[in-house]
Amino acid sequence: MGGPPGLRPLDVRYLGRRPYRETWAWQRELVAQRKAGAIPDTLLLLEHDPVITVGRNAGTASLLLDEAGYAARGVELVISDRGGDATYHGPGQIVAYPIFDLRPDWMDIKRFVRMLEQAMIDTCADHGVAAGRLPGEPGTWLDGPDGVPDRKIGAVGLRFSRWVTQHGLALNVNTDLAAFDLIVPCGIQGKGVTSLQRERGQGIPVATVMAQLAGHIARLFGATRVTAGPPIGDTVGPS
Repeated sequence: MGGPPGLRPLDVRYLGRRPYRETWAWQRELVAQRKAGAIPDTLLLLEHDPVITVGRNAGTASLLLDEAGYAARGVELVISDRGGDATYHGPGQIVAYPIFDLRPDWMDIKRFVRMLEQAMIDTCADHGVAAGRLPGEPGTWLDGPDGVPDRKIGAVGLRFSRWVTQHGLALNVNTDLAAFDLIVPCGIQGKGVTSLQRERGQGIPVATVMAQLAGHIARLFGATRVTAGPPIGDTVGPS
């Protein structure tokens, strides 16, 4: 995978821990700027305050509580404009939002999803965890004792507008996995969730994994010049 040499500068922004709605608004502004050619491809990396998000066409079948029930547990509920079903975001989980223009050499949505999955697979491998795919179910999975994928470690949910991407992936590092008991994760019955911490038996610094994930995304997408831009503040604009 990857584009012609020199084609892909990439601006990586490390945002720390942020509320979901705030970064969703930033994404929309950045998408408009990317469409206008005002900024290069941009990758946002962060953790979210506890939130359950639901894809725009998913309905509420995967929600086990109402909005008040989630609020009582300190978890926000947001109906998003991404694809996919219900998922949880919270501290200890890396969220990556690529604001990428897929033109001219990446105009294949399935290929882009596979690239994000591969970036998570490669990041898991950096920590000795063998991850893969489950046919028909986007995301990154680990096999059970029978060799069949039985637990999910990373999710993918995207939106595309004129070939510019929004939303992205979530990789469980030190995530509180009990929070997934509040939903049917990604609408999939009979499968579990896991994290690098659970698989390794110890916590892993999120910043370390975040940098590894960014490196894999840049390599797989064919970025030839990667810069670390300043954190985004109260306004969004070219730095």
